[in-house]
Amino acid sequence: MPDSQTAALQTAALAVPARVIPLPGTISEQSRQVLANPRIVMPTQFPALDDSAAWKTLIAEIDQHVEKMLMAALPKQGYEVRTRLIAGVTTFEVTPAGVSESDPRVFLEFHGGGFSLGGGEGCRLMAIGMALRIGARVISVDYRMPPDHPFPAALDDAMAVYRGLLESYAPENIVVGGISAGGGITAALALRARDEGLPMPAGLVLMTPGVDLTGSGDTFHTLLGIDPVLPTPVSEMFQLYAGDTPLDHPYVSPVLGQFDAGFPPTFLQSGTRDLLLSNTVRMHRALRKAGVAAELHVFEAMPHGGFGGTPEDLEVTMELRRFLAMCWE
Repeated sequence: MPDSQTAALQTAALAVPARVIPLPGTISEQSRQVLANPRIVMPTQFPALDDSAAWKTLIAEIDQHVEKMLMAALPKQGYEVRTRLIAGVTTFEVTPAGVSESDPRVFLEFHGGGFSLGGGEGCRLMAIGMALRIGARVISVDYRMPPDHPFPAALDDAMAVYRGLLESYAPENIVVGGISAGGGITAALALRARDEGLPMPAGLVLMTPGVDLTGSGDTFHTLLGIDPVLPTPVSEMFQLYAGDTPLDHPYVSPVLGQFDAGFPPTFLQSGTRDLLLSNTVRMHRALRKAGVAAELHVFEAMPHGGFGGTPEDLEVTMELRRFLAMCWE
């Protein structure tokens, strides 16, 4: 194709008229209510990348708000929480009631939060939620984050904990996963573990994963303003995380990495109103092209991270439990 035609295609765009998007009648009433009254947490404007003080203030405000929501939603009993240092990294081990201390299986979790939110207490609370959701032991990594610790600090912590777990858990008993940023770190860990010759875990769980921080996916544009959880592409948070590392580095944007059939079975989940739907879809195709046993679950009208406890979220949970049982059988 001539260079002029290629350039024209690259700059071509579709003008879409302003329109009102109705609440779908194809989802539960509970989910319709969530879409009608969204809890918007992410701001529409962010500080300058070099203004660390402003970022820390913003992060603290959002974390406080999210922690209150999580505490109100979680039960006060039915699990045991233990803070553990693994390879020098703080983790939270959550064991639901009924899970034996001798159970050899573990879910290694990386929390979500745009690569800069959800540390400390938020990480602990999200670990409780995940452990109760899957009914299995969870070890969640309180990885370092920007503005003080940009890439590769979080991935270094992830790798350190994974190496540490391999000393006490067989790889076939470890499943690694996360939501949003946690899904991105999960995919990056799998790439780096492969590159460093470590054994692969039994499975990967990538839920609405942040696997392309370049913002090149189609739904960064088509779903802009439609996803109530991510009202903007949060490109500033992606750049804050990457620091001086190019956004297209495969450990930063794992969907751009090279995969092979040796990768573990992978569970991918998103929704038709998820700004990162393209991330999930493209990651699924990249894995399938490499011969990986990857399954994709896209839910009607679901925004980034899910509805927050509706019947559709229960469907996600049941699919996830089925996948984990398959990995651990």
